[in-house]
Amino acid sequence: MDDKDSWDSLSEFTLAEILEMENMYKELGEETLDKEFCQKLASNFSCSSNRMGKSAVTWEQVQIWFQEKQMETQSKQSLLPMALQLFVDLSDANSTKQPEFLQRRKGTVEDLKDLSFEARSFKDYAWYDVESFLAYRVLSTGELEVRVRYAGFGKEEDEWVNVVKEVRERSIPLEPSECGMVEIGDLVLCYLDRENYQLYCDARVVDIQRQSHDSKICTCIFEVCFDHDYSKENVSLERICRRPK
Repeated sequence: MDDKDSWDSLSEFTLAEILEMENMYKELGEETLDKEFCQKLASNFSCSSNRMGKSAVTWEQVQIWFQEKQMETQSKQSLLPMALQLFVDLSDANSTKQPEFLQRRKGTVEDLKDLSFEARSFKDYAWYDVESFLAYRVLSTGELEVRVRYAGFGKEEDEWVNVVKEVRERSIPLEPSECGMVEIGDLVLCYLDRENYQLYCDARVVDIQRQSHDSKICTCIFEVCFDHDYSKENVSLERICRRPK
């Protein structure tokens, strides 16, 4: 992911520095994210005799450490439902357009914790299952972003994603007997199989060649047009996931 470098750029803090930052975060909380605070602390660390032979610490590295600490704390406190409720409130005040899962479940934020979600990566525009929501932030525009951990990936692939545009309920795989649920014009999540990569991407069904078959194997052919590059391809049912109604 594009923000991977910023997370991997952290120099190795000494144990004494980590303990000092832990204590400062417990005492000051979000105040530790202040630029001037981080600049002063980085300068103190860099001038310390304990860093002889080590590279100097930058204020950005200190701030990123505190940001990560904040996200860990927020995750443990399970603040995501509060963020979603905040977004509902902001949407009521500022917009009539809400995410599809909030439109259907407005007023039942607690139910959202029991749902499975997928999120779209800004790196490749593919959708990935969400393992957990780590933190949230409200932008100056009033939009809500959440930091997601993708299922099967480590923290180096964590991303901030827009709740309206890049988070939704998980798409549903289809059984052979359910091919009749797919109609021309439907938005589906389709498995894209290329020589150098395999992704799950949004696509529209543009044509269907329905075949007679039993309930164990579907032989129908679905022509889809992928949203991100408008390429068309004939695919089988097993490569398609439908969107929740």
